[in-house]
Amino acid sequence: MRGQGLLQRAEGVGVPDSQGFLAAAKDVVDRVVTTQTGAVRAAARLIAAALADDGVVQAFGTGHSESLATEFAGRAGGLVPTNKVAIRDLVLYGDAPADTLDDPLLERDPGIAHRLYALAAPHPQDVFVIASNSGINGCVVEMARLVKEHGHPLIAVTSLQHTARATPRHPSGRRLSDVADVVLDNGAPFGDALLPLPSGGSVCAVSTITAALLAQMVTAETVRLLIEDGITPPVYLSANVPGGDEHNKALEARYAGRIRRGS
Repeated sequence: MRGQGLLQRAEGVGVPDSQGFLAAAKDVVDRVVTTQTGAVRAAARLIAAALADDGVVQAFGTGHSESLATEFAGRAGGLVPTNKVAIRDLVLYGDAPADTLDDPLLERDPGIAHRLYALAAPHPQDVFVIASNSGINGCVVEMARLVKEHGHPLIAVTSLQHTARATPRHPSGRRLSDVADVVLDNGAPFGDALLPLPSGGSVCAVSTITAALLAQMVTAETVRLLIEDGITPPVYLSANVPGGDEHNKALEARYAGRIRRGS
C-alpha cells in the first residue's frame, strides 16, 4: 500500500492539505470574480427593479445549495425584502407530515415545486434566485419553470461545468440554466470537490464559498443601483448591536406576511 501511494503521488496526485485547498479555491474565486461581473450586474438590475416596485427576493435552493438562500434571506447586512424558500416549508408552513422530510430524493421530485411555490405565495413583482450546483434535479428545474410561467424574473446560481456534463432529471430534459434570465456561474468543477485523492475521487467542495461570494456581490450592486435611484436600501442590521431589533422590525413590517427570515 505504501508503495502504491508513492507511485500515485509520483504521477501527480498528492495528499490534500489546507494550503492546497486554499490555492485551488483562490483560483476558482479569482475566475468567478473575473468572469461573472457582467452577470452580477444583470442580476442586480433585476433585483433592484423588483424592490423598487415593492417586490421581494424569493430565494430557493435544495441540499447544500440551500445555503445560498440563507445568504440572501434574513442576515445582517442583507436586504430585508428577502424570503427563504426551503423544502422543509412543506412541513413548517404546509400540511405535510414531518416524516416527509425523511425522503432523501425529494429534491428530484418536480411535484414538490408546485407545493413550495404555493406556500411562498409570491406577488407578481417578486424576483426569484434559485441555486443548484448541478442544475439538473426535478424540483429546482420545475420551480424555475413555474417561476417563468408566472412571469417572474429568474436568476440562477449553478456550476456551468457540472451542469453541462450531467444528464437532466426533469422530464423536459431542461436544466436550471436553460430557464433562467440570468445565470451566475459559481465556477465549481464537475462533482464540486477541488482536490483529487490518491485513491480516486476528490475532496473539499467550493460551490458554497463561491455562491456566497456571488450573493454578496449581487447585494452590493443592488444597493448601489437603489442609492443611485434615490431609494434608501432596506438593509438589516445585526440583531446583536444596539437598536438592531428595532431597526429590523420596522423594516420587516413593510413586508408583513411576505418574508420569512429562515426556516
